Amino acid sequence: MFLEIKDFLNPAEVARLVELAGKLNFIDGRISNPANIAKNNLQADHADSGYAETSRIVAGAFARSEAFRDFAYPTHVAPPLLARYEVGMTYGAHADTAHMRFGNDMKRSDMSATVWLLPPGSYDGGELVVHLGTKPVVIKGEPGSVIVYPSTQLHEVTPVRRGTRLVSITFIESMIPEEHLRTQLYELSEVAALEGLNMRWENRVRLDAVRNNLIRLWSR
Repeated sequence: MFLEIKDFLNPAEVARLVELAGKLNFIDGRISNPANIAKNNLQADHADSGYAETSRIVAGAFARSEAFRDFAYPTHVAPPLLARYEVGMTYGAHADTAHMRFGNDMKRSDMSATVWLLPPGSYDGGELVVHLGTKPVVIKGEPGSVIVYPSTQLHEVTPVRRGTRLVSITFIESMIPEEHLRTQLYELSEVAALEGLNMRWENRVRLDAVRNNLIRLWSR
């Protein structure tokens, strides 16, 4: 299941990230995955003094987003990282690694997220394509929007043919690691939010009890 949040970042945050990206040092994206011959992009240099601010802005958006929390049940959001694609750059079909190291900690990558920073009309190509069986889902978001999707799915970035693709990416570990179970909880929460006022109080309490008991049962 996918989640799109259209106003994830506000315009001032988008403008600041684009401004910082114009000053940051970007390095070969394969430094984080040297064995992946399909990867051809650039990523912000962690050693650059501006990197921490870019990461902090996007991390703050994840922390304040109720829609994201209700969908992802996050226990850990990796430090967001700016990624840039110039003409000819691409990232071939791949699934994200099951675990990622952050300092001394190993975290699962249950979900991946892409935050869009430039208008889709400012560059050609650069679409995020998530493969659901034989059906490719093609996504190209507006500035400030985010798409969250399962890390287990094959996905790719199509070659950029004109302009620059600039995004922030991160990975999420969820307290509900199984996608199917996480989706059921999200649907129950949506029903409760949409229909709760129409229910008798006793039935709303029973629904909330079931939802919370399933979280206890399925969480890790």
